Amino acid sequence: MPSTRFSAAAAALLLAGCATAGRDRAPSAYQGPPISLATLTTATQILSSDAFEGRAPTTPGEEKAVSYIAEQFRKAGLQPGNKGSWYQNVALVENTASPSALTIAGGSGPLSLAYRTDFVANTYQVQKQVQLKDSELVFVGYGINAPERGWNDYAGLDVRGKTVVILVNDPDWQDQDLNGRFGGKAMTYYGRWTYKYEEAARQGAAGALIVHQTEPAAYGWNVVQSSWTGAQYNMDDPNGHMDQSKVVGWLTQDAAQRLFAASDKDLAALTAAAARPGFKAVPLGTRASITLDNQIKRSNSRNVIGILPGAKRPNEYVLYTAHWDHLGRCDAVGGDDICNGAVDNASGTAGLIALAEAHAKRGNADRSIVFLAVTAEESGLLGSNYYAQNPVYPLSQTVGGINMDSLSLSGDARDFVAVGGGKSELDAYLDTALEAHGLKLRPEPAPQAGYYYRSDHFSFAKQGVPMLYAKLGNDLVQGGTAAGEAAQAQYRAERYHGPNDEYDPAWDWSGAVRELQIYWQIGRALATGDAWPNWKQGDEFRAIRDRSRAGATGQ
Repeated sequence: MPSTRFSAAAAALLLAGCATAGRDRAPSAYQGPPISLATLTTATQILSSDAFEGRAPTTPGEEKAVSYIAEQFRKAGLQPGNKGSWYQNVALVENTASPSALTIAGGSGPLSLAYRTDFVANTYQVQKQVQLKDSELVFVGYGINAPERGWNDYAGLDVRGKTVVILVNDPDWQDQDLNGRFGGKAMTYYGRWTYKYEEAARQGAAGALIVHQTEPAAYGWNVVQSSWTGAQYNMDDPNGHMDQSKVVGWLTQDAAQRLFAASDKDLAALTAAAARPGFKAVPLGTRASITLDNQIKRSNSRNVIGILPGAKRPNEYVLYTAHWDHLGRCDAVGGDDICNGAVDNASGTAGLIALAEAHAKRGNADRSIVFLAVTAEESGLLGSNYYAQNPVYPLSQTVGGINMDSLSLSGDARDFVAVGGGKSELDAYLDTALEAHGLKLRPEPAPQAGYYYRSDHFSFAKQGVPMLYAKLGNDLVQGGTAAGEAAQAQYRAERYHGPNDEYDPAWDWSGAVRELQIYWQIGRALATGDAWPNWKQGDEFRAIRDRSRAGATGQ
């Protein structure tokens, strides 16, 4: 099976116009149709307007968003991507929980923790009320069971009916290199909160509470608070997710310290112990009680799908993805309770529309190009997971793809970053495109944040499809690395997942245009070539892809 082999046409497309980088600005080697700045600004402004109410799934804001995206796909020249329809229904269950206080009994005295300020809690179980009553608390360190890495925080432990308290990230997250048992400072999937709840449920825990710390989590408590309060969504399930823990949630670090003190334990000492091999879980000698009254609503959300059919091999597919949803109504800041999601991810959705326009203007490629705007990313990658489990186009026939989650809006830069780089043979396509633009590929600046496991490309990677998630770096043409890092820090602290993520007419779109030019070139090279990029040898997704492709056509 071909791997990094390029066709002559694809290589020529990527290298067309190659020039040497200037001192102050990378050259434009782009030879495709123009990326429309008007499309980018207009679509981002419309999708993030207050009229769309933050684009929460199953709300009137969704109806406006998906209708707008479908109409823009139609105007761009795409065809409906799902048997004559622009939409793929995604069955969701919505739960709005009203938690009581979290009370702790035993130890040195009773403790009552307040919802939102001390903890957040929810449930995956589809029940009008769930309750923990005097559930024994057990500290399970990082809550990891990874036999292939010689690590099991649940070894010899029975947590059925109990509530586990878990640390965020991996045991070696404070390492300065990438050589640790869990990748050093690079977060693995074991460090993600989603994994920790999954493992707690597999172990039979009735409750699972993660201790929040800003550095290992890679975001502040405000992000947890805004993301975990209000309506929460999950894929609908015939069994009502009764195999999951009754209660899942987060504790602030301060609340956790008070909990451990009430349990006559030292959180700092136990945290240090949990990072060492051979750690044994520690019963806290206290009991947790909480009640969640839930409002439950079942409904359909929608993915939006457009396709530019292939001229020669229409049954082989190249994929572009971006999520259209955001948080809807959220905790108010200065009286504003709409989380507009302008950067995250109205900008990426606008980029998807602009790429559809550019590809359609160039005309049909050899392979089909699919443009997929997915729902409920903010609720746990639900829309992309649904498509990956119920694909409209066979994943065995999907060559690979590119995901866009927030475009760069601080101006053009001299470098590019591949999130989770080094995993697949798509890296060769990125390298060639960057060389043509005179851009340097930089190491991922925050591998500890685990970004590869936090957006929609991961849903397809888990099913074996090679997916690229790469974006412009922080070495800005205007201001250098200092300006780029400052812009990123300001966004994370003041705008991310909050009402301040609003459209700004002062944004510099030159960096976003550069990103989309590179995405166009890579997608077009894949669509005009005949190679089937794979994951690199030893990658966790390689075997899945090999099995998927074994019986496929187009070898």
